Amino acid sequence: MDIKNNDLIHSWFSLTYANYLLFFNLNNLIIMNIDELTLGQIKQLNQLKLTENSTLNFHVGEKVIIRTYSAGVHFGTLQQKEGKEVLLINSRRMWRFWAAKSISLSGVAVYGLSQDSDKTSKICPILEKPLWLQAIEIIPLTKLAIKSLEEYRDAKAE
Repeated sequence: MDIKNNDLIHSWFSLTYANYLLFFNLNNLIIMNIDELTLGQIKQLNQLKLTENSTLNFHVGEKVIIRTYSAGVHFGTLQQKEGKEVLLINSRRMWRFWAAKSISLSGVAVYGLSQDSDKTSKICPILEKPLWLQAIEIIPLTKLAIKSLEEYRDAKAE
């Protein structure tokens, strides 16, 4: 299979199974027999943006929503991941949230926060220092959701 530059969406991940190399990202799967690699395929492999310890670094550097074990839900930039622990920077606690469409955090991750006055979310101000959390779920965000979460007004005490 030929690899084109527009196939390099984000990061490629790799697995080895028997004599086969498997490379994949969100849109592609490439399987190559190690014993039958051609020079052209080796050159193509060099084009892939393979992520070091890719399963540990999935979404590092991206804006994400983190659902934690005991500290609630947070939005911010994933700076580091080690096992179940994550380091989040420029984070905002999502104390209460309503998706613009849909009904869950997945809806928030796709559509952003509701602007309806009867569905008011409570999003805390940005923390200036990094936040170390134990994550249950790391949810990637659309550009629309990122804009919504960044621009949402800070919650006020009642």
